[in-house]
Amino acid sequence: MVIPLPSDVTTPGTAPADKRWNPGTPKDLPRIVARRHIGRWLTAAAALLVFAMAVNSVVRNDAFQWAVVGRYFTTAAVLDGLLLTLWLTGVVMVLGFLLGIPLAVMRLSANPVLRTLSWGYVWIFRSTPLLVQLLFWFNIGALYPTLGLGIPFGPQFVTVKTVNLLGPTLTAVIGLTLHEAAYAAEVVRGGILSVDSGQTEAAQALGIGRRRTLHRIVIPQAMRSIVPTAGNMLIGTLKGTSIVSVLAVHDLLYSVQLVYNQTYQVIPLLMVATLWYIAVTTVLSAGQFYVERHYARGSARALPPTPLQRLRVRLAALRALLDRATAPDARPAVGGDR
Repeated sequence: MVIPLPSDVTTPGTAPADKRWNPGTPKDLPRIVARRHIGRWLTAAAALLVFAMAVNSVVRNDAFQWAVVGRYFTTAAVLDGLLLTLWLTGVVMVLGFLLGIPLAVMRLSANPVLRTLSWGYVWIFRSTPLLVQLLFWFNIGALYPTLGLGIPFGPQFVTVKTVNLLGPTLTAVIGLTLHEAAYAAEVVRGGILSVDSGQTEAAQALGIGRRRTLHRIVIPQAMRSIVPTAGNMLIGTLKGTSIVSVLAVHDLLYSVQLVYNQTYQVIPLLMVATLWYIAVTTVLSAGQFYVERHYARGSARALPPTPLQRLRVRLAALRALLDRATAPDARPAVGGDR
């Protein structure tokens, strides 16, 4: 097959050209050269240089006292504080969403009373700082010295002193749960609103009840929007539990504070807490990725690759690049007749 070049097109007053381009001849094929991104490589090199300088300043700085960090990293006091931090995070997230889901449903209800009460709850607990809420619950005995169980506006059968009932840990659980429930309600509400209204209309046309529609159709689709934000909330709650140290709750931060108040080694003990927070956050981030990947099955034709799959692809590409660089040049010589 012979394809005429643009110069072969005849125009009035000119003679047709005799040149032809035969794509079957390898020496006549145009050579494709990749575009060189010089600015991109220079930016990457500068970023790597700054990163290397930062790592070097941290690793080789004797003020961090890495030997002290290694000695206290797995001590019993630190591990006990870590376990309490993880327990607080899990309990608060579970209770927060158990309370937040009904609040979200109330917010979307056609009942104006339920909708107003839910809005008021979210408004109050989102408008006040978490530390203020914790201190308020810690001093709740000043407002309610005793709590009782009995007939409304009538006699009480059981009474207990608030000071004996609410300890520091229980106060932290109550304060954190009520605070997280307000945000969980908004997260769930946003996820429900992200589902197309046609799904609900189709369920109603099939005669499916509202409760079953919510549980079996709306919530599973809403999870695609809920999971990323809920994962951020989980990580934020993990770090936010450090604020309970003001209530003398023996979490991770309070545990290292007790140690450096005795040894005066503030920086290495804070590094111990920092490294544990980074390690746990990394594990939670990896779990969030796989949960998001699970709920993306119905919305994506191909699931996003896992980090291990991405690593395999990059290693294969690097191996192919090395093979091409080390292999002898097998291209035919250009120029001259055969």
